[in-house]
Amino acid sequence: MEKILHICPVNDWQAALKDGLYHTASLATEGFIHCSKPEQILDVANRYFPGVNGLVLLWIDPGKLVAELRYENSDGDVYPHVYGPINLEAVFAVTEISPEFDGVFRSFPKSG
Repeated sequence: MEKILHICPVNDWQAALKDGLYHTASLATEGFIHCSKPEQILDVANRYFPGVNGLVLLWIDPGKLVAELRYENSDGDVYPHVYGPINLEAVFAVTEISPEFDGVFRSFPKSG
């Protein structure tokens, strides 16, 4: 199964569980939700979330997304962008992630 990933604060995910849809600030400001391919996730975590605790990794099945998914160039690579809120049915796993003692992410739990 193809999968895409999204890092978010656990509080945002808990809000999505109550709301029924997952939204981000970037959806309002940029028109899409930033996601990553599995091989990109460590770079993304270390670039945007160094030393941050209280995060979860959303494992998303693109085939179950209601919103449009586009793969677009950004920072010299191609990233998946979801153009709308993420419906909870598309999220097949949620795993807690934390940086190591020095604030660096070196590995992630596997899912799916």
